[in-house]
Amino acid sequence: MSSAFSIGGEELASRLLVGTARYPSPEVMRRAIRAAGASVVTVGLRRQAPGERAGEDFWRLIRSLGVRLLPNTAGCRTAREAITTAHMAREIFDTRWIKLEVIGDDYTLQPDPFGLVEAARALVDDGFEVLPYTTEDLVLAQRLVDCGCRVLMPWGAPIGSGQGLLNPRALAALRHRLPDVTLIVDAGIGRPSHAAEAMELGFDAVLLNTAVAEAGDPERMAAAFARAVEAGRLAYEARPIPERDLAQASTPLIDTPFWHQH
Repeated sequence: MSSAFSIGGEELASRLLVGTARYPSPEVMRRAIRAAGASVVTVGLRRQAPGERAGEDFWRLIRSLGVRLLPNTAGCRTAREAITTAHMAREIFDTRWIKLEVIGDDYTLQPDPFGLVEAARALVDDGFEVLPYTTEDLVLAQRLVDCGCRVLMPWGAPIGSGQGLLNPRALAALRHRLPDVTLIVDAGIGRPSHAAEAMELGFDAVLLNTAVAEAGDPERMAAAFARAVEAGRLAYEARPIPERDLAQASTPLIDTPFWHQH
């Protein structure tokens, strides 16, 4: 088994984080989260709040799973709106963790880099453990780290697109340039192979929602992703061979093994 990782000093057993939206039913969601073995699940404050009847049922279900809750500011389009939502989430869910989303484009749901940095700086100063949803842009990532973010969540592709890692070289550069930052690929993952690719690049974890929730069998798909994340991390830790321009025989002619000799 690959080693655990931590967020905000809290060690987590699983490197697969899952969302709680778009499932056919609460029971399907429960089975999928179990199959994923997830330690952390995300939820939007605007979708479920414990003060409402539906929210109470949802909150009870989450607590029964024994997972860590990561509220997010999904749907916010300004820094001010995101900051207000984060404060509400801290009060309602009793956690200082926040997945920070400030959306700048309605078509791609791409983050607004300026609003994101503004909100991140304010929330870090106010004691939050901020996990910003960002792009693979290195300069933006560095600005967020300068604000005090210890975890970054760059996208693989636009939210819900299922396209996988559109810019793996940029993601690899993030990993190389920010070796001490926890990096979680968030958004765009569609298949277990995409998750394995992210983990092979050295990312610490993967967060996904649509790929499981909208699968034909969410429970089986969650189990597949759990195995892919584990395999990708083990491969990264095992240090894969480098790519080569030319073929290299796996059994050289010189020093032929004794069992090929006559």
